[in-house]
Amino acid sequence: MIKLYEKGAYVLNGTEIMDEQNVTSELLFQKLGKEWTKESAAKNTLAYEILEAHNTSGNMEKLKIKFDKLTSHDITFVGIIQTARASGLEKFPVPYVLTNCHNSLCAVGGTINEDDHMFGLSCAKKYGGIYVPPHQAVIHQFAREMLAGGGKMILGSDSHTRYGALGTMAIGEGGPELVKQLLSRTYDINMPGVVGVYLTGTPRKGVGPQDIALAIIGEVFSNGYVNNKVMEFIGDGVKNLSVDYRIGIDVMTTETTCLSSVWTTDEKVEEFYEIHNRAEDYKELKPKNVAYYDGFIYVDLSEVKPMIAMPFHPSNVYTIDDVNANLYDILDEVEKKAGISLDNNDIKYTLKDKIRNGKLYVEQGVIAGCAGGGFENICDATDILNGAYIGADEFSLSVYPASQPIFMELVKNGSVAKLMETGATIRTAFCGPCFGAGDVPSNNSFSIRHTTRNFPNREGSKITNGQVASVALMDARSIAATAANKGYLTSAENIDVDFNKPKYFFDSKIYDNRVYNGAGKADPSVELKFGPGIVDWPAMSPLTEDLVLKVVSVIHDPVTTTDELIPSGETSSYRSNPLKLAEFTLSRKDPSYVGRAKEIQKAEKARIAEEDIYGAYKEVKRIFEKINEKFPVDPKITEIGSVIYAVKPGDGSAREQAASCQKVLGGLANIAKEYATKRYRSNLINWGMLPFLLKEEIAFDNGDYIYIKDIKKAVAEKTSEIKAYVVGKDMKEFTLSLGELTEDERDIIQSGCLINYYRDKN
Repeated sequence: MIKLYEKGAYVLNGTEIMDEQNVTSELLFQKLGKEWTKESAAKNTLAYEILEAHNTSGNMEKLKIKFDKLTSHDITFVGIIQTARASGLEKFPVPYVLTNCHNSLCAVGGTINEDDHMFGLSCAKKYGGIYVPPHQAVIHQFAREMLAGGGKMILGSDSHTRYGALGTMAIGEGGPELVKQLLSRTYDINMPGVVGVYLTGTPRKGVGPQDIALAIIGEVFSNGYVNNKVMEFIGDGVKNLSVDYRIGIDVMTTETTCLSSVWTTDEKVEEFYEIHNRAEDYKELKPKNVAYYDGFIYVDLSEVKPMIAMPFHPSNVYTIDDVNANLYDILDEVEKKAGISLDNNDIKYTLKDKIRNGKLYVEQGVIAGCAGGGFENICDATDILNGAYIGADEFSLSVYPASQPIFMELVKNGSVAKLMETGATIRTAFCGPCFGAGDVPSNNSFSIRHTTRNFPNREGSKITNGQVASVALMDARSIAATAANKGYLTSAENIDVDFNKPKYFFDSKIYDNRVYNGAGKADPSVELKFGPGIVDWPAMSPLTEDLVLKVVSVIHDPVTTTDELIPSGETSSYRSNPLKLAEFTLSRKDPSYVGRAKEIQKAEKARIAEEDIYGAYKEVKRIFEKINEKFPVDPKITEIGSVIYAVKPGDGSAREQAASCQKVLGGLANIAKEYATKRYRSNLINWGMLPFLLKEEIAFDNGDYIYIKDIKKAVAEKTSEIKAYVVGKDMKEFTLSLGELTEDERDIIQSGCLINYYRDKN
């Protein structure tokens, strides 16, 4: 049972919950013998304590955060370091870990993946960083094992940067936010709301952390209950969960669209640090005797059953029992939702062809990554599969331990041999199944995965090419139960099994022998190693006084993911080349986008040159003549660029390329009803793009031009309403806004991008 409170709640002494709707100051006084206000009690959360310790502004309403450590992987660290170098980087001011868990196995394009790795190693030597070679660990498992610390803060360039179960407040952001930290600047946000998540009870046998996480996501995603807030896990049920179990829930908080998460800590967390030879990093964390939460989620762990998130979103949840009992009805619902998500009339989508003898058949199972590849998940899955076999039909099972230390312990305790006997294959640490570069299913097949996401295309299919596969998210235990049933969907609760729960022994020798640890030991004499695929960012111009924007894509989907803005999978090999990567922008959502955006780039070049470059000057003259019928317009101070409209863009990955690729192609703005995440909006801003909001119905169509007069002045003077005009439709007027921007963000937009901003300051 999961209950969302309509307002906030007070928690007394960590156990007694008082719904804000029923609380008076007199009642609090009676309970505690002291006068309490909401404002004073809000300062007693774990989140407030950690944020206050890392805030440098002196104002807890306007935070300027400095993080203790940073982490990135190999499809983000090249662009981050290139941006930082162009902005004046001399050395890494805090420990910065460069892991190699994304480009590891998807070798497309010759040497360029390994070139990125060698660039990373040379940067770790030159600037004083930590380099984790390919196949050693996925980014978040290495951070849990080697970086996290009680009361600390970590910033990562991956959306699933979540180490809250270890008492670390971690945030996943786009690369430019890490650049700011590398340049000893700050992460600037308003004080976020804090939502208490009270866990009580004990999970049922066979119910795993993914089940708990999916149940919570299903309750809070669509209503935005925790959007851009911190989730704080407390309650008497926490002690009933192992640390691995807590981690499995915590990593999935990203899919709620919260900003970050943190958990109360105890002797089990202390033991985790001791096992990993870092006892000094443990800190006891618990809310003070009266804490106020802006929102509150009550979770009875004993009521959660094995869950499945059907295609194509982690919030599309059902119990596995319900799916099996109501197959046709639920598949009807899934297919209707899929029609909206896929938005492609050429795809005839159905899962009903998976029904065999009244049961739902699955072609693939995957247990992998930062969510599924943990020691306890794999051991429990092994116990379920012990003595069974997966069969010789279409169903396959792949298991990816999240790090080499976990892999080695699974070898030592016999789990790997038992899994291999069943017909499962064991892989090294790799994030591929999470982003479409590993275990890509066949066309029209159905895959169940203990990974983080199941967005369209996320598994590697290409809808625009007529290829579509379906991914459902499940816990490792129910995936193993399904595998033991040779591919027929099965709840782990329906399996008779004794879980052995072997003790975990961490062996640091693997990292001692392979990981380069140069933290704090920068060597400026080291020459960086550049492969031919590592290309500098193109020059980007500052904001002009006025703007002309051509609408080059209009997306009416309820939510647009970053995977749809810039696909993962096959593009990962080009993440170090902004020009080549930009060719994939919106390729799986709107394949004509790139060509339309490039045409506007030609018009801008013709405007600057004031001559007919590419035959585009006639169009430039036509647009300015049309504007001039209503407003005197100066082409010399009016840049021409492209803009996309989407209802709610930016759900999912933190990757900055969702914004930077648009900028590389001449994109100057997005227009949206709202932005799905703070990190996507921040990516737009850091690449000098205007994050416009449009609350009214859209007044323009794809292909229309929009004129915005005095935009630079509006940004500088914090104008709340910005008038825009549709060129060629009698200059129809409509109103845009930019939402709240910090002073630095205004300066970044005016400079044209973060690189220009720091170059101007220096």
